[in-house]
Amino acid sequence: MQNHKILVTGGGGFIGSNLANHLATNNDVHVIDNGYLGTPDNLQANVTYSEQSVLDDELPTNVDVVFHLAALSSYAMHEENPQRGARVNIEGFVNVVEQARQDGCDTVVYASTSSIYGSRTKPTPEDVEVTVNTGYEASKMAREQYAEYFSNHYGMSLAGLRYFSVYQGYGGAEEHKQEYANIIAQFADDIANDRSPKLYGDGEQTRDFTHVSDIVRGTELAAENDLDGVYNLGTGVRHSFNTVVGLINSELGKEIEPTYIENPIPPQVYVHDTCADCSKIKRETDWTPEIELEEGITMVCEKYN
Repeated sequence: MQNHKILVTGGGGFIGSNLANHLATNNDVHVIDNGYLGTPDNLQANVTYSEQSVLDDELPTNVDVVFHLAALSSYAMHEENPQRGARVNIEGFVNVVEQARQDGCDTVVYASTSSIYGSRTKPTPEDVEVTVNTGYEASKMAREQYAEYFSNHYGMSLAGLRYFSVYQGYGGAEEHKQEYANIIAQFADDIANDRSPKLYGDGEQTRDFTHVSDIVRGTELAAENDLDGVYNLGTGVRHSFNTVVGLINSELGKEIEPTYIENPIPPQVYVHDTCADCSKIKRETDWTPEIELEEGITMVCEKYN
């Protein structure tokens, strides 16, 4: 994208700041963030930052494209306060999109989640039947339904991206998330500092780990191509937590054994396995992931070498 005026909500956070910094090379980028998990320290000097909530009036939505990444982004955050989760993730979404619409912006790309698929070991396409088991999943499904409304009623283009297990490591913007960071970042920091990483259960649960640089490219392409509907962004390959620990140990020259603990998340809602079928977005934008897990873990561990 070039010479666009862009708003990134949640732009001080992990994925948002990576996206904002990337886009600011060739565009006028404005970020809003309420400072909960984001910080202006994640942003380059050429990004305009405002500390605002997505629930506020008079947001800077007079732009060409809105990337709506602001959210309470985990199961734990929602269970702590379901009403707040619904307000931020649902009402905040509607508020941002409606203000954008009134300001003449008809292109919105927003974060949904792969969690709505539940546990699946085979590559999962967007059209499978899904069941909502948590408040977090319900809020993201509500976003998708409201996006369909804005698209059908007002002719806007709204692309909902179901991100699969995004990571970067504590050498990047992910460090500010701390206990909410991806397990790759947390395990790498534990092992690098001779702490035993804590794995739920037997460590054989799997994730489709996707490097943030691939997520940023896919998110940008969704706007460039005026995508409408929902799209997966992942690698199509899943790896176990045990495999991740082994790769990190090998990269750092360590032999730190993990500690296996009881899973505190109820089994009926815990997502044990994820794997993306990304053929839809590949077909419509030519996007393909470029960073395989081994390379990504090398990048994560550079901070410690």
